[in-house]
Amino acid sequence: MATDKQPRILVVDDEPNIVIALDFLMQQNGFITETAHDGEEALAKAASFQPDLILLDVMMPRKDGFEVAADIRRNMEGNPVKVIFLTAKGTTRDKMDGYKAGGDIYFTKPFDNQELLDTVMEVLEFERS
Repeated sequence: MATDKQPRILVVDDEPNIVIALDFLMQQNGFITETAHDGEEALAKAASFQPDLILLDVMMPRKDGFEVAADIRRNMEGNPVKVIFLTAKGTTRDKMDGYKAGGDIYFTKPFDNQELLDTVMEVLEFERS
């Protein structure tokens, strides 16, 4: 991804405190953000916001994160959006399902904010000015 524009990140989780914390963390580090609180809202926001990266929970109402990632890969073909799962589902099977659904990276909760931020910046090839 080119560094000539501020990357756009969609934060998706059904837990309001996680959404608030991640949204704040990403904005403080130079990203433009949008948020969603369930799978259906995530798909609608992804279509209109056109994020460069999605921070995506797995266990959510209406559509889980695996379904959302698969739908995004199917419906946003040609858009190089990155998907980072952030979830409490941490078994090897869960991780395999996440990658199979279209995830690029899989973090389990609780996660380290700095490690997540470093990963986001690396994935997006973003350097703060």
